Amino acid sequence: MIDHAFPGKITNAAHRLVRYWKMRQEIKRFKSCRNVHELPAIFHYWSNKYLVPKFLPFGFANPTEFFHLYLMRCCRRFRGEDCRFISIGSGNCDLEAELAQMLLKSGEPNFVLECLDVNQHMLKRGKALAEENGVLDHMRFVCTDIAAWEPVEQYHLVMVNHSLHHFVALEPLFDTIHQVLHPEGYFVTDDMIGRNGHMRWPEALTIVQELWKELPNRYKYNHQLKRWEPEYENWDCSRQGGNEGIRSQDILPLLLKTFHFDLFVGFGNVIDIFVDRNFGHNFDPESKFDTEFIDRVHAIDEQGFESGAIKPTHMMAAMTRSAVAQTKVYNGLTPEFCVRRPDPD
Repeated sequence: MIDHAFPGKITNAAHRLVRYWKMRQEIKRFKSCRNVHELPAIFHYWSNKYLVPKFLPFGFANPTEFFHLYLMRCCRRFRGEDCRFISIGSGNCDLEAELAQMLLKSGEPNFVLECLDVNQHMLKRGKALAEENGVLDHMRFVCTDIAAWEPVEQYHLVMVNHSLHHFVALEPLFDTIHQVLHPEGYFVTDDMIGRNGHMRWPEALTIVQELWKELPNRYKYNHQLKRWEPEYENWDCSRQGGNEGIRSQDILPLLLKTFHFDLFVGFGNVIDIFVDRNFGHNFDPESKFDTEFIDRVHAIDEQGFESGAIKPTHMMAAMTRSAVAQTKVYNGLTPEFCVRRPDPD
């Protein structure tokens, strides 16, 4: 995971103290954690049925194939040189080691994939995994606070997999990525773009609360917070530590200011509540009632996106430094259209 820089009117000493404390807490939290991405079975039911058809027209079926597609594109475009790739917030490097294997199997050996993370324990596991999978010669491991990261060369591709929503200092991060990105390279990410703290905006919250009334109590146990919720609480996840969703709603607007989009696929909103780690484990993909409910919630999202009544909370995006002829999007949902501005005070 990544450490986070804190902007604000506080002294440098206090700034360093707060950042150090947060970093130590995060390192401790993930020291023994080997699988930080486990999702309930109902998520896979939903994603296989509804997300895969969104992705396939663009040449991939899942996030791993998405990253591989752009990495491979770089290797082929710059075949006469060694491509330098970097993954910011790589954690255990599971994805990165798999991607390195995929590139080699695709006949693309001209790359070095750098894994950057603040957690030395996770990077150590990543290095062991890379060695086990025979890709260690193509990978590098850098342990640093991203606020202190001082890149000295350009990268043909920068990837961030579900780490952007942990950053407070997005502006300097995006500026740095823009500076180090090769003029013909890509910045690719799979991340959250909904309301801060992964809360629902009022228009989506109203829908969630209406659906909540329909569900029997057995669906209302929160597995993350370990409590029953007879009435749905619009919980601010950033209060749980780790800066979870700390500036999610700012990610897309800031990216639009800094980069040009080659590809953008937006998805998810109301459905998040029912398929994610909190309540998703209460649903059974073998239950007709459960799958019909999930199907209906997904349809509500899609109708809301089409009308503009609600906005996606997730994105898969590939960006460049220079303008592209045309941004590839799903069903007309451009990144500009998918921005949800905060309500005026």
